[in-house]
Amino acid sequence: MSAFDALVRPALVRIAAPGGGYDPHGDPYWGTGFFIAPGWVLTCAHVVAKGGSAVWRDQPAVGITWEGGETVGQVVLAKPRPATPEEEPARWDFPDLALVRVPDAADAACVRLSERPPTTPTPISLHGWSHQTGEVRVRHALGEAHAVDGGALLLRWSLPVEGLSGGPVVDLRRGAVIGLNKGRGRDEGAAVPLTALRELHDVPGGRVLHEVLRAHDRHHLARYRSFGGGRTWTAAQMELWPATARGVSPGRRVQLYGRFAELPPPTGPGEVMALVDEVKRRVLHPDYQAVLETDARTWRDGVGLLHELHATQQENRPDSTDLGLDAVLLYAAQIVRHLTGRYGPGPALQGLIDWIADESGGAHAAVQEELAALLGPAAPPAPADPNDRPEPVRSDPPATPRREPGARADVRVEVDRVPYSTPQRYAWRVMLLFDGRTVSPLRGDDNGVSRDRLQETLRAPLLDALGRGDSGDHLAAVEVVLPRELFDLPLDTWRLAPEDEHFGERSLPIGQRRIVVVRDRHRSHHPPSPEWRRRWRGSEGGPLRAVPLRAEVLAAGPEAHAPHIRRESRMAAYERLDAAAEGSVPVFCGPVSGGDGHRAMDAALAAGHPIALWRHGAREHTDCAEFHKRAGELLAGAGGADGLHRPVRTLRMRVADAEADPRERSEHAWAEDLAVLYDPPDRPPFDDLLQGPPLLGEADR
Repeated sequence: MSAFDALVRPALVRIAAPGGGYDPHGDPYWGTGFFIAPGWVLTCAHVVAKGGSAVWRDQPAVGITWEGGETVGQVVLAKPRPATPEEEPARWDFPDLALVRVPDAADAACVRLSERPPTTPTPISLHGWSHQTGEVRVRHALGEAHAVDGGALLLRWSLPVEGLSGGPVVDLRRGAVIGLNKGRGRDEGAAVPLTALRELHDVPGGRVLHEVLRAHDRHHLARYRSFGGGRTWTAAQMELWPATARGVSPGRRVQLYGRFAELPPPTGPGEVMALVDEVKRRVLHPDYQAVLETDARTWRDGVGLLHELHATQQENRPDSTDLGLDAVLLYAAQIVRHLTGRYGPGPALQGLIDWIADESGGAHAAVQEELAALLGPAAPPAPADPNDRPEPVRSDPPATPRREPGARADVRVEVDRVPYSTPQRYAWRVMLLFDGRTVSPLRGDDNGVSRDRLQETLRAPLLDALGRGDSGDHLAAVEVVLPRELFDLPLDTWRLAPEDEHFGERSLPIGQRRIVVVRDRHRSHHPPSPEWRRRWRGSEGGPLRAVPLRAEVLAAGPEAHAPHIRRESRMAAYERLDAAAEGSVPVFCGPVSGGDGHRAMDAALAAGHPIALWRHGAREHTDCAEFHKRAGELLAGAGGADGLHRPVRTLRMRVADAEADPRERSEHAWAEDLAVLYDPPDRPPFDDLLQGPPLLGEADR
């Protein structure tokens, strides 16, 4: 057996109908799985699906045979999951994962999971149960992972065979599991990258995955520290670590991850990536911003993005600098500072501070100084290096503490017409917007969907993007760039989960929890006009005042009680709105996607107005005078443009409160269906229509 085969075998499980056991002539087996933490098995969803509806009814219906004997397990998380227990999907799309709880295997040996995306090409070994020889037995083979394409890790040479599905794929260069066997095509095999495990965080009950991964790291730290416990994964990884290598060695990482396991988990990928981005700006370049996004869900994922940084990635830095170690030390210190601000100090954070102090002796002198500033007087002094005596480390905190950062990024959704499509379809793209300027595309579909499918189609990409943009307690805003014919989409009422889900952050309409604004797609095709820039300066500083989007004039008719309305022409509306004072905000008591409202909105945008308020509901309104009056009060109280966001969100919550006192609901009824155009000219222009593939993800096929 190879070194890693000997480590993998004790963690392998044979999955079958309960009672199948090791008997090669017994019940047909389903496939392979492996322990990723004591009491937890990872496998493919299509493997456990062979057990039928009982598997999906939260019953202990999965037979598990492992080194410790036979037992049963229960599927806790899976993706995809059948719509009903009786319905098996026609195909099992990626990620094709299932997490199985096995209560009777609390002392099981576990594989070592990689904390970073797979690097290809790389040599691999494949492991699992197989009946290729006519008898069910454990088998391993060698091969190469040569690419990641469309969510699949592509394998060459040794192809998975029936029964190996669900078994681990080990990276022989780094000594960690990077995927699960899934199946084979005509010329190559396919595996599920281990990074796809992060998708299970988003399924119902997904928070249990944090506990599983923390148990994984505790397990390997305990094995690393044990005496006489046999060969460990960390020891095998250390043998692969070159003697002259710099960075954070496997021994350092296993101790660091063990300390991370005692901390509260991050709330989402944005919280991790905000700290990673800050560290990279510190050690690489002040203006650094990643082009490709990473779905980091745990503190250890952040280390995976930092520990192999090299000095050649930064200008004007000595080659002798251990950039990976500097980055990880700063990242760990940022975590301490971040969590101390939220939860206060505690033993778990002190354990992380102790690790930083123990490992910081080899850090750059400037990094040591910054560590002291980040950690304050709680940080013990770094051990002295007899060969290098840098300037004394400043142990006092900076005179002006750093402000807690806001959201890591906002979410920008762009929607555009697909030319010549019948019926009309709309292309879409979801991206992150950093500091209002730097864009990181995530997902999109240039073929487009119909208007009535936009909400359903954008739900999952929006949820993913918001998780990446949120940072701690700070929530990403949502700006939706629309063609004017879609300005009346009820964006503020969209939900990130079906309405029948339990009350919570995902079931709330997004406009009640976040800033949600409309932006004009047509204007974004062109450089900002002088009128647009001038009016934004006036709105940004305030004060704001309401002006009618349409100034209809009542003309006396034949009867005094039945006046006629003389409609304002588009040119007349443009002339009036162009002459409006700085800080003026057009207000309209009705929809603007068509008819008179649409023509007047054209005039307002041509006149350079960056902010407007209207009602997106199409029904007749009888309280327009009240709407204009109250909208004017809202604007006057907002001060400048940024002061508008919180009052609007508060109004949306109060309007939607069906249990509120009727008098209170009546007080805020004017704000029902309130829509906001918030379109400053300082965002990145996009001169072309949506085209070309997004950088991350693919549209639904």
